[in-house]
Amino acid sequence: MTSLSSRRVVVTGGSGFLGSVVVDRLRERGCRDIVVFRSREYDLVDGDAVRRLYRDARPDLIIHLAAKVGGIGANQRNPGKFFYDNLMMGVQLIHEGWKAGVKKLVAAGTICAYPKFTQVPFREEDLWNGYPEETNAPYGLAKKMLLVQSAAYREQYGFNSVVLFPVNLYGPRDNFDLGTSHVIPAMIRKIDEAMKSGREEVVLWGDGTPSREFLYVDDAAEGILAACEKYDSSEPVNLGSGREIRIRDLAELIGSFMGFKGRFTYDTSRPNGQPRRALDTRRARERFGWSAQIPFEEGLRRTIAWWRAQT
Repeated sequence: MTSLSSRRVVVTGGSGFLGSVVVDRLRERGCRDIVVFRSREYDLVDGDAVRRLYRDARPDLIIHLAAKVGGIGANQRNPGKFFYDNLMMGVQLIHEGWKAGVKKLVAAGTICAYPKFTQVPFREEDLWNGYPEETNAPYGLAKKMLLVQSAAYREQYGFNSVVLFPVNLYGPRDNFDLGTSHVIPAMIRKIDEAMKSGREEVVLWGDGTPSREFLYVDDAAEGILAACEKYDSSEPVNLGSGREIRIRDLAELIGSFMGFKGRFTYDTSRPNGQPRRALDTRRARERFGWSAQIPFEEGLRRTIAWWRAQT
């Protein structure tokens, strides 16, 4: 087991939703040498900036969480940017990390890397059995290249890198911007705004039939740090909660927690996205002893309470 307290750690995306929680958990483990930066300081899409980051920070461990990401709408508007930026960040961090002698790199992939029609629950062996769902395929494929590079650099150069595949995240500090947010924060904000304005209808995308699995952000952070401490392999690992729920049922659940008495209608001109998402998480439990701990209902209540405290 690797002790994180003595490591000099760079967390890309360390001021973001997941990254800020990871930084908090690192500090709880006694890690005091943590480097967090903004993209204006080191643009990870730019190779020169990545090399400068390694020279300046001299890290032992890289936790790569930075990403250009958003919901279905954001992916549809930015397929080229989401592909290029995410691909270049990952490729250069691994390549320059190897050249700089970094001891380990742990990166977050994405559930969007899985094929559109993957048998449920998704097993890591299924990652290459088809093309991702079209609306987020460029992003998903860019992130999946981390896995290819990790295995290739381990085989040829002995570079120790790990790629994890978390399911949809949620929790306090999430992105609630309706232009770029994912499903849970978008629902919470739409319901909140409807209640404040006295509207009895909330319009949601698609037809409500797809299912999703969600992972509370604190659980995701613990999974990432468990892999930093205990896992040294380029075989992919899922991080999920084991709870699948239909979008229609999710809306009703969030609405009940928020006290919404109105109705939900569905804009079927908008895409559904992937039909189902639910993960097999046995590998994480077997390889590094991690499993999700926060019950879904409790996580939702915490997230709603956090949002309401901000508005």
